[in-house]
Amino acid sequence: MTELIGQEPRDNYTQPEGRLEDPPKSFAERIRFLGPGVIISATIVGSGEIVLTASLGAAVGYTMMWWVLLSCWSKSILQAELARYIVLSGDTYLRALNRAPGKVPGPRGKFSWPLLLGILAFIPGLTGLGGIIGGAGQAVVLLFPGISPVTAVAGLAVLTSILLASGGYQRLERIMLMFVTAFTLATLVSAGLMQTTEFATRWEELKGGFAFDFNVEFAVLALAAYGYTGVNSGEISAYSYWCVEKGYPARIGVYDGSKAWFDRANGWLKVLRTDVWMTLFILTLATIPFYFLGAGVLHATGQQPSGNDTIVALSQMFTKTLGEWSLWIFALGAFFILFSSTLAGVAGGGRYIPDYLMELGFLKRERVDVRYGIIKWYGIIVPFIGLLLYAGFQRPVLMVTIAGSFAAIMLPVQSGLTLYFQAKRLPKEVQPGPLAKNFLRLTFVFQACMAVAVIYFVVL
Repeated sequence: MTELIGQEPRDNYTQPEGRLEDPPKSFAERIRFLGPGVIISATIVGSGEIVLTASLGAAVGYTMMWWVLLSCWSKSILQAELARYIVLSGDTYLRALNRAPGKVPGPRGKFSWPLLLGILAFIPGLTGLGGIIGGAGQAVVLLFPGISPVTAVAGLAVLTSILLASGGYQRLERIMLMFVTAFTLATLVSAGLMQTTEFATRWEELKGGFAFDFNVEFAVLALAAYGYTGVNSGEISAYSYWCVEKGYPARIGVYDGSKAWFDRANGWLKVLRTDVWMTLFILTLATIPFYFLGAGVLHATGQQPSGNDTIVALSQMFTKTLGEWSLWIFALGAFFILFSSTLAGVAGGGRYIPDYLMELGFLKRERVDVRYGIIKWYGIIVPFIGLLLYAGFQRPVLMVTIAGSFAAIMLPVQSGLTLYFQAKRLPKEVQPGPLAKNFLRLTFVFQACMAVAVIYFVVL
């Protein structure tokens, strides 16, 4: 153990004084302290599911259902274990990245190469934001055909800025709970109704989804779907900030080696694991139905969503099975899904900016007031950057594919560093058990292979 946690000055953003609290004792009590999973579910179930997952199903049919399930389930271990490190150490995500060995020159001293990689990945992440808010705007056009997509997106940018102007966690959690409930119910009802039509999923097709076929012709789309379906790298890092603002690290407190600290740590880790399981449950419920709709309807009718007609093409998953009246169901569901992703995505992105400034030496870490001020202004300004990017591209699938590809490249960096930080900085008593640790190691190897594949198929 080279640098145990608790040996540095307290960070008043992650572990403010006077917030220690004993953990809940029962499952029923733990439910009251869940919340980060609600926000991250609103981000997760969005562009990856309604655009990339359905588009992949439209392209290959049911044959890659195994791939979609893998993308949903294989990254939750990273979400849980990175959050474990954050809530126990009191580091923010970017502060942790800057602890990695290997430094590069910076404007005010050296900083770590993963931090540089995170800065570079931030730009395609904004492109993905443009695709998400653009998709939400296209859903609005379905409801009000007289409006142009760019005008609709402009209106959503204004609405996003207004809703995020407070910059507060509690308000965002309440808004996202409403959205998560609405889009999960809409998706499940629609997929269930599909089973009463000629496009119903047959047992033979379902079995074919586990034949482990990989269609190389659509490798870029498949890799982007892996990077952006389920918890992607941006959502994994954003989740750690939501855990901070929910108060998990503050309730555990700064490590002092005492029995009381270990009791609090183990108790709040149970809450964290419950929150992660809830996230996995929600995203699976919302992802698989979209793949079924894409494979069962769009693939069967030869439709492939692209360009300005993306949402219109996707709407045929409903109208061809339920009738033209269902266009409103799809449009409302698509709006809830994509606009909730916009809100949560912008809110999450705002948490990075002050941390970047701190790690690069432009802002002192104790300026928590400045941190929250930056978060607020980011939420006000960045939706309009998404508007400009959408107006330039106007191709949501392409925009989300770009972001998804870079997200896939960041995943092995996160999993590798999580293993490193847990081993080097956490006391053995609160490190993950052998099963979780070995699963994370396998995940790291697999994600490294996926990153190489993305570089080969997308970059080269």
